[in-house]
Amino acid sequence: MKILLVNPPRSPHNGILDFAPEEARPFIHKKLIGPPLGLLTIASAARDHDVLLLDMKGEYDLDPDAADPETLVGTYLKSFNPDMVGVTFIASEFSQGIEIFRWAKRHDPRILTVAGGLHATACPADFNDGSVDLVIPGQCADIFMNAVRAHEEGKNPGSAPGVYAKSEGGLVFSGRADRRWEAAGKDFIMPDRSHLRRWISAYRAGGSPDPSTYIFTSLGCPYRCTFCSIWPLFDGRYHQRDIESVIEELKSMDEYPVVRFADANTIVNEDFINALFDRIAEEGIRKFFIMDIRFDTAVKYPGLIEKLARNGLRVVICGFESYREEELRRYRKEAPARLIEEAISIFHANGIMVRGNYVIPADYTRDDFSAMADYAGSHRVVYAGYTILTPMPGTSFYESVRERIVDHDLSRYNFFNCVFRTVLPLEKFYESVGRLWLIKEGTDVI
Repeated sequence: MKILLVNPPRSPHNGILDFAPEEARPFIHKKLIGPPLGLLTIASAARDHDVLLLDMKGEYDLDPDAADPETLVGTYLKSFNPDMVGVTFIASEFSQGIEIFRWAKRHDPRILTVAGGLHATACPADFNDGSVDLVIPGQCADIFMNAVRAHEEGKNPGSAPGVYAKSEGGLVFSGRADRRWEAAGKDFIMPDRSHLRRWISAYRAGGSPDPSTYIFTSLGCPYRCTFCSIWPLFDGRYHQRDIESVIEELKSMDEYPVVRFADANTIVNEDFINALFDRIAEEGIRKFFIMDIRFDTAVKYPGLIEKLARNGLRVVICGFESYREEELRRYRKEAPARLIEEAISIFHANGIMVRGNYVIPADYTRDDFSAMADYAGSHRVVYAGYTILTPMPGTSFYESVRERIVDHDLSRYNFFNCVFRTVLPLEKFYESVGRLWLIKEGTDVI
């Protein structure tokens, strides 16, 4: 069985960048760096088959003048001639992913097209398109392989439990699988990073000379932030990996000196992280680590932050979200803004560079932007990010505000475009957000 796995290109829409002052533009995110961890897991699960992976993000990062998406995908279809094409989806890349399926069907109508990823999990009904044969939500390596085996044997791959399959009446769910797949536990599959060697030089965070990769130590999240899609996708559950499994994976990544922990929150279980970094020290693992850590967690465990810094933690992504208590309560952040300053001090005291992220609501006025600038200016961090509060499909926030949304083009749902009516003229709103990106200490972007 020949299986082509595709990571679609990024959405080109970035309202903040389009209208930001010229001096702010170098600091505004134009792309997120990192290999497609989910596809690497699927590739590993299907290792007994002929698997080819196309990372379109990596391709365009290597060569911005590479062939257009249709031509690029067409080249792979013609040279590889796959039996199956799998695409991983997030909301902002939905339309490009569907186009990839249409190109595949045009090349050969017999190709089985399979959708997975975050958006397939959150909104499977969105995939009711004639080009989509199967939608597999969740951590789906086992279900994917059941579909592969059925297709290989000439059976109906849509009969496997856990899939949405195309029918004359639309997508039909085949029913829940008999057992729960423990992707962070006994069913963990080591990602096969060998599929990415073509693009390894493109996976660089900021100005780092070394390539970076992702690793997860947990799935899900115990917190309930309204704008986040992670905890709903895992039904509010939190799953921790085995320490020795993480150590084994870290030891296998010599090609990647920089490791970004892809957990929603890296420190949820203090004992786990403590023990993990004891083992990292024992094994002599030397990496440049990047983690997502809540600011209230840093204040609660300053000794742990110091220990992590001694053993390779160099950058922390920290969701400040807002300096206003009422906004944090509205987001269900469950952490008071007064702790932000203390957290910054703890990180900086340990030589950790902080990427502090704020979210900007559509109803911000000139006075709100001025107050935000004053606060950020007095709480400076090395890296800073100012993105737009976005109702991502599948979140509780989306359900509460869907009647107020004025832009339903999913390609704009990447936190850099506003899909609500703004109080300020829209271009002025984008310009004001862009200007905030100047408020930080460093000259790099991560």
